Amino acid sequence: QVQLVESGGGLVQPGGSLRLSCAASGSIFSIGTMGWYRQAPGKQRELVATITSGGSTNYAGFVKGRFTISRDNAKNTVYLQMNSLIPPDTAVYYCKAYISVIARTSMDYWGNGTLVTVSS
Repeated sequence: QVQLVESGGGLVQPGGSLRLSCAASGSIFSIGTMGWYRQAPGKQRELVATITSGGSTNYAGFVKGRFTISRDNAKNTVYLQMNSLIPPDTAVYYCKAYISVIARTSMDYWGNGTLVTVSS
């Protein structure tokens, strides 16, 4: 019943910006840590950023101050603001969330990704 749906990906030129969104829906009791991961062609999936329910954030080193993760608990949504994009940022970006459902079980849920392409 629980679903995560990403949006906001697309084609941008180097130096451009994108804002990704991920909305959780379903029989949700509460949401813990949420995060963004990415996977480039032929490479392993890697963590981009995480944010706890209390707002504590963690970023991968390659972000270099360019990305900001945030969340709106009232909307069950997490965001990733990406500025100064460069071609190595090209990847499918996936949303992950630790969710407790109404039945009081909990587990990690994954969205199916949104493609970000950085090219001139």
